[in-house]
Order: sequence, then C-alpha cells, then structure tokens
Amino acid sequence: MTWKIDTAHSAVHFTVRHMMISNVRGEFQQLSGTVSLDEQHPENTTVDITIDAASINTREAQRDAHLRSADFLSVEEYPHVLFKSTRVERTGEKTARLHGDLTIRGVTRPVALDVEHTGILTNPWGNLSAGFEARTRISRKDWGLTWNQALEAGGVLVGDEIRIQIELELVKEQAAVTA
Repeated sequence: MTWKIDTAHSAVHFTVRHMMISNVRGEFQQLSGTVSLDEQHPENTTVDITIDAASINTREAQRDAHLRSADFLSVEEYPHVLFKSTRVERTGEKTARLHGDLTIRGVTRPVALDVEHTGILTNPWGNLSAGFEARTRISRKDWGLTWNQALEAGGVLVGDEIRIQIELELVKEQAAVTA
C-alpha cells in the first residue's frame, strides 16, 4: 500500500562537528515523498523521498546562506536532495536496514539507514498513520562537499562525518472510489 509523508509530523535532522569541539545541528524543513509499505513482506517496501535543499535550517541565517551556496549544497543548481531505496533487510521484529541511493549536488552514492518501525494506528481523522525513525552516518566528502577552513590551533572548522536522523509519519493514501 502507498503512503505519503505527513510533512507536518516528519523531519530530517543532521549533526556535524564544529571546530572539532562541538556539534552544529540542523534540519531540512521541506520534504515530500512516498513509501510503498508491504507490511506482510517488509523486504518489498520501497521509499522515494525528495528534500528541498534550500529549506536547510541551522538557526543561523549567515551559516544557512553559506550552506546553500556553491561551497556546499549549491541549491540554485541542485535544488533537491534525493533518496530512492534499493532494498530492505529485516533485522528484527520492528527494525530493518534500508539501502538506497542518496543524491546530493548531482552525486549519487549508496547509503544504508538503520530503521525502526514505531507503529501503525488510525489517527483522530480516521486515516491510517505509520511511524518510522531512521539513522545513518555519511562522509560529506563522498558527495563533493569538501569546503573547509583550517583552524589556527589545528584541525578544521567543519567535520567530515554527518550524522543523519529521520523521523517520518506516513499517512495511507485513500483508494479512489469508483461509481
């Protein structure tokens, strides 16, 4: 069955080291996509997500503008970050490893996300909703995100490893009623 992302209750968060001593956290505030969820055979599930790269928010306008620039996401040329699943491995009763292709700045590379299914229920409006949480770590350099600045005391301004956490609430698409 096909499910749409409930954008009001879903988020893509990230964390990266700043000056090698602390973390900067941010999120992409606009995403869309569908999940074809096969409850009986989760390994047949497919995921297709589009993230608006310009919706990046780290709570610092100057940093966000820099992240949107050609030094990082180059949002004018590459307006979307894309994820398309390639396979699902079930790892437990409510857990799986979701493999897929992540495209950033026109570069597509494989990633694997550890996913937890947090439940399915009927929401107060009579629609079926499902929840998922996913985590992964990537090297930003693998996608050509290499900008950095050396620090006087040693080290660099921006860490290489990006920790990504995704929280999705999905709503089952209603089948069209035919007369």
